[in-house]
Amino acid sequence: MTRSPSILQRLFGRSDPREGLHPLYHAIVAEGRQPHWYLDGAVPDTLDGRFDMIVAILAQVLIRLEQQGAAQESVWLTELFVDDMDGQLRQEGIGDVVVGKHVGRMMSALGGRISAYRDALTGEGDFAEALRRNLYRGAPVADGAIAHVESALRTRWTRLGCLTRDALLAGDMG
Repeated sequence: MTRSPSILQRLFGRSDPREGLHPLYHAIVAEGRQPHWYLDGAVPDTLDGRFDMIVAILAQVLIRLEQQGAAQESVWLTELFVDDMDGQLRQEGIGDVVVGKHVGRMMSALGGRISAYRDALTGEGDFAEALRRNLYRGAPVADGAIAHVESALRTRWTRLGCLTRDALLAGDMG
């Protein structure tokens, strides 16, 4: 769900500063929906599984933006994520009263995963274990599936590291 500009923004020609980040957000979601995650990586093809996969990609992008000093853009990208998740929950029939609680849990999950994946990507944590805990939520999964996801995410991380800030903000995922 996208917020439309306020009447003052429309009157004075000020647009939503997040607008320019839509290509990046759409690229993150498209990457998280790639079939190989669910087929070769055995990520559950459920609402939770798709959420977890998109969050894994989003976490990498947010970490990279942090490294590039793009704090404001990181906030705006996170806001796009929140708006999208809010809209998805409402489409699923979740009422206004509990949407905020669900979004709060999603933001907590994002924060925890950013920390776990940052540790894993910098060598301070076990990536396979972080994936088992966060992506598969502790369910049994074959080592080959974990290896596929870990390898693909590490490749994604390397590609993100080769991008300039401007290229990444424009939606280039490498």
